[in-house]
Amino acid sequence: MPKIAVFDSGLGSLSVIKPIQKRTRSEIIYFADQKNYPYGTKTVSQLDKIIKNTISKLQENFSPDVIVVGSNTPSLLLDIEKKDKIIGVYPPLKDAALKTRSKKIGILGTQVAVQNKALDKYIKKNLSSKITVAKINATPLVDLVESGKFILQKQQTKKIIKKIITPYVDDGIDIFTLSSTHLPFLLPMFKELFPKIVFLDPADSIAKQIAKIFERKVPARRKLKIYTSGDAVKFQKQLSKIGIKNTVSSL
Repeated sequence: MPKIAVFDSGLGSLSVIKPIQKRTRSEIIYFADQKNYPYGTKTVSQLDKIIKNTISKLQENFSPDVIVVGSNTPSLLLDIEKKDKIIGVYPPLKDAALKTRSKKIGILGTQVAVQNKALDKYIKKNLSSKITVAKINATPLVDLVESGKFILQKQQTKKIIKKIITPYVDDGIDIFTLSSTHLPFLLPMFKELFPKIVFLDPADSIAKQIAKIFERKVPARRKLKIYTSGDAVKFQKQLSKIGIKNTVSSL
């Protein structure tokens, strides 16, 4: 059975795992690196050390066929796509360029990601200069997801979403990329508040990549094992609030 390890600093990886489960039958190792949450405030050198250590830990403990770095921030800053058997998550800019009518795109990401030159290089590589891009710090929204407050404090969450996004919609942006894997959890609210705006989740493109790798391997069933570098009991309670009943183990 193909074995896929997916990790992030918290809940974010779950938004990547669901599309993978739809497209492949595999054993998925989900590692929530909560000890190092949030990745989005770390320096490049700190991230480099964390990601290398985490990849080594996953390789030593599980020997996965593929490791998915389920976070836009380290994927961009550390150029993950150049590493063998490791897949990163990136803003789906080419897809956004095909769908925008106003030629204005918003990238919702962590503070470190939107302020780093690595994102500028990625934009230049993947978009025409005719398209205007706004890089938007969505760290407050990421924190709402990781803390679980988006479930218990829906009205406050919607208020913060409107405060962050409305100025850019008023400026003519018609497409936003969800360039933190935490943000797809807020997609129902995004659609409710801005029904005419498109919000792009890169997770499905990751699932397609993985499906191609394992297209000849068809195991009998799917498996999901969950680990955390933080408090396993606390994280299991957090997951249960969004309907995930799997046992959480420490790693």
